[in-house]
Parts: sequence; structure tokens; C-alpha cells
Amino acid sequence: MTTRIGAAVSRPQTAHNLQLLCVHSSDALPRRDRNETQVTTPHSFELAVPVHTYERIVDQIEQAIVSGEISVGSQLASERDLMVQFGVSRPTVREALRILQSMGLLESRPGTRGGPVVLAPSSKTLSRSFRAMIGTDALDIADLIEYRVVLEGTASTLAALRHDADDLTRMRAAIERMERDAAQNAESFADADLEFHEAIWAASGNEVLRMTGQAVSGVLRGIMQQDAEGEHHDNRVKLASAQIDRGLFEAIAGRDAEEASRVARRAVADRFSPLLGDDEARQALAALAK
Repeated sequence: MTTRIGAAVSRPQTAHNLQLLCVHSSDALPRRDRNETQVTTPHSFELAVPVHTYERIVDQIEQAIVSGEISVGSQLASERDLMVQFGVSRPTVREALRILQSMGLLESRPGTRGGPVVLAPSSKTLSRSFRAMIGTDALDIADLIEYRVVLEGTASTLAALRHDADDLTRMRAAIERMERDAAQNAESFADADLEFHEAIWAASGNEVLRMTGQAVSGVLRGIMQQDAEGEHHDNRVKLASAQIDRGLFEAIAGRDAEEASRVARRAVADRFSPLLGDDEARQALAALAK
């Protein structure tokens, strides 16, 4: 069954409408003020940025997917139908669909009739967006580190309350791998470290925490690996990290939610604080870790 978008394209103001607006505005003024100079308070306006037609199509379809108006797994209307609905050319529709596919929201499947299939937003999509924002300076690394502190503290609290035996088994295996791989290359150690935290996010029972955790960690992973390969190549840093994670594991296993949150927040703050460029950012991070 094909799901269609019933999107109406807004019509621009006509010259007649604009003229009427101006007339009404003038008539609203007292007669004695019409010939007087109106003094307005100075205001700094930003430049008006042109918006391409395909961007408006992307926004509408994305909103329909996120809101659930178009369900995951359903097919979008065909290119021809979308051309009619949006009142645009085929190249414009194709550009919009190309962008939505690159965002991970649509997928073209060979052999199917109609439009592309709607996909659920994933952690990979979020991670790709985070990386793009950092690469263009739209998002500061400090913002991600602060969020990671909050995320780990919250996820560890919930994991302490909600975990089951399988969750503990997964966490324990990851820590043992970290301890074993501390003397090996940094990449294998980072893999084990990520596995441990993924187990915590899963044990939290909160899908949003799991998805955002994977997205943020995907961005920070390169930094983690560089740190592990840095000046402490004697493995003291990696062993200390594994020891901290074992303490976190014990708090979660003992269902001590408060201690689990404290250890998790402190560990992230200590790990990434040296990467922050100013004292104010470090102080904010320290406050979050308390």
C-alpha cells in the first residue's frame, strides 16, 4: 500500500495582496501621523538566506516520518506523484529523495514498484549528523563531552535498577577483554571499552539513551583511540580506565544506582577534561560530574 503525502504548497503573496496590506497599514494610522517620519529602534537583522525548493520537500517528508504520519516500512509515493503533489519538476524531487536517502530515512529497493521505503532513524544517522556539525564548527566538542557525562550518569543509574543476568554477563566479558587487551593495540582496547558502555546503555532499557550513546561515542571514538596511543604508551592509562569501569560494573551489579551514576559521570569528566580548551569549560564539566 502506497503512503502519500498530502502537502499543500504555500502560494506567495500577490502584488494585489501586498498592496492591500500596505493600504490597511496606512489606514490604521491616525491622519495626523501619516506624513510624519516614523522613527524605529535600530535592530541588527541577519541576511536572508535563499531556500531551495528541494529543501522544503526534504523538511516536509522528514517531519512526516519523524511524527509518524508516514510509518516506518511503508513506501513513499512515486516520483511522478510527488511531482504533482509538490508542484515541482522531476530533478527537484530526485534531489530531495537523494538527500533523504543520505540521511538514512529512505531506501530504494530494486524490484519494488512505487517510491523508496521509509526507514527508522538510527544511531548511525545521528552520529553522521554530529560529525558533520563538528566538522563545520556548528557543534563544539565541549557540548558532546558534557552530554556524554549526563548520558553515562543517567544510563548507569537505570542500568543499576533494570539490568538482568545477561546484561551483567555482557559487561563482565567486556571488562575482562579490556584488561586483557590493555597491552595490545589501542583499537582493540577501544572496541572493548565501547562494548562495555553499549552493554550499559542496553541495560538502561531506554532506547533514546542507547541510540544517542552510540551516536556520540561514534564521534568521540577517534579521540579515545588517540588518547590510548598517546604519551602513556606503557598502558597505565588503559589499565586505569579498565579499573574504573570495573568499579562501575560492581556498582551496577550491586544495584547501587547512586554510586553507579557518580562513578560514570566522574570517569567521563576525568577522561575528556584535558581536551577542553578553557577553565570555564572544565569547571562546568566538573560541576556536572559531582
